[in-house]
Amino acid sequence: MSGTSCVLRPYRYFCTAGKGMEQFLVQEVISKLTAFDVEQVPGKVFFTTSANVKTLQGLKSAERLFLLLKKEPPISVPWNTGKAKHVIQKKIIGDDRVWMDTLSTWQILQRALNDSSSYKSNTKNSRKRKWEEEGHKECNKKMNLEGGFLGSPSQVDLERIPDQESIQLDSVICGDDRKSSVREKVSQEDVSLNPKELSALFRVSCRCSGSVAKRFNAQELGQIIGTALTKRLGWKAELRDPDVEVNVHLSDEHCVLGIPVFRLPLAHRTYIKTTGLRSTIAWAMVSLADIKAGTTLLDPMCGVGTILLEAAEDWQGAFFLGFDINESQLKEAYNNVQFANLTEKIDLIRASVMEMPLLSASVDAIVCDIPFGRKFNSETDMRTMLPDILKEMERVLCVGGNLVLLLSPQLSMHLKKYFNKECKAANNAISSSGYSEDAGTSSQDTNEKMVPFAREATLKENCNSLSNGFVSLVPNGTYRVSLGATDALIHRYKKVSV
Repeated sequence: MSGTSCVLRPYRYFCTAGKGMEQFLVQEVISKLTAFDVEQVPGKVFFTTSANVKTLQGLKSAERLFLLLKKEPPISVPWNTGKAKHVIQKKIIGDDRVWMDTLSTWQILQRALNDSSSYKSNTKNSRKRKWEEEGHKECNKKMNLEGGFLGSPSQVDLERIPDQESIQLDSVICGDDRKSSVREKVSQEDVSLNPKELSALFRVSCRCSGSVAKRFNAQELGQIIGTALTKRLGWKAELRDPDVEVNVHLSDEHCVLGIPVFRLPLAHRTYIKTTGLRSTIAWAMVSLADIKAGTTLLDPMCGVGTILLEAAEDWQGAFFLGFDINESQLKEAYNNVQFANLTEKIDLIRASVMEMPLLSASVDAIVCDIPFGRKFNSETDMRTMLPDILKEMERVLCVGGNLVLLLSPQLSMHLKKYFNKECKAANNAISSSGYSEDAGTSSQDTNEKMVPFAREATLKENCNSLSNGFVSLVPNGTYRVSLGATDALIHRYKKVSV
């Protein structure tokens, strides 16, 4: 039986996630992995599942997946340097059996990966595998600011990731150049469960913050932990091609150790040739669109097509349509669609978002990344265009459909001001109408007492419906996420009437 289809006993994992993405990841691990004991902390989600590796590999809102080695309270470090090193080593290493059990589990997962033809195909087609084939030429140039080494392509690519994994460069303890690959042993049926043999070559990647960071930097911590692992478990440190990477995060909140399950980050998409919006953010936006079989989803400013690709890859039986006025962007999107072999599911048309060639109420969902920031240099123009853009989106969206937008904080604030202005104008009109009706009312007792209450209810109802500036659109959630250098807000609306 294939390693990807066999049922595993429950294991404990954690994923790293960009700021604001934790809530999406929680929902995903529950729905896709039937995970339990789910725990969310800033930048990480811990969970237990018996899902196979192919299913684990299908997580779309996470950055990286780790097999949890241990999660403990923060380390209290003595001021004496010698005692501090001893405390750290004792706390991190702990019981040898914990390492043995965790690494035996890691071995099982690696065997399942080697048995997975889909995984082999994906990594073969991955552009990042070229990094390994060229003898790590680029890697030799990526030195840690503190003197360490960015030892894997996944770490290099995490520079733009908005979660804590990208804030501080990793430090790696390195050593022997021995090249005996334990990964070859992992694929054999008679593999040993001895952690010393399993992890003959290793690397430690450290992150530290808070009180621990005041005493030791990441490189020093890597050296302390790496030395302890060598002495206690007999492992050999290896920089360029380790068999096992141990990730350590020490903060004032917790002490977390994990081993990456996959060599490449989950956020890396093998089906995307040219990247645009970060894939995890695009997937989160699409997940809010409530896509079902037969749904028609539109991205009226599709760029290179990242949102459409994320939707088409994960949701079956739906149809996807992309517009863009920029011919070069549309060409990149078409190349991406061809590369992903999704030409039968995605149609691309050159058209303006201000005047879309669609009938009114003709699409079930709209998901759009409204351009902003230095890359587009269109923040000022977009402020004036945004109300008209949303009105056109409202026109083509069917009743009951969802509108999901990604806006900068500045555009969000501008849109809110516009909404409030529209709401105030609507309320003034309703109030004026209400008073004129009162003047013509013959009753001087009961009706006069009831009119203010009726008017207040009418004002409240209309303000709720007009608070977004559009009669038929009702706000249905706002989510703040990080794009790395800046934050953005995902806005969700539902169309409730014609």
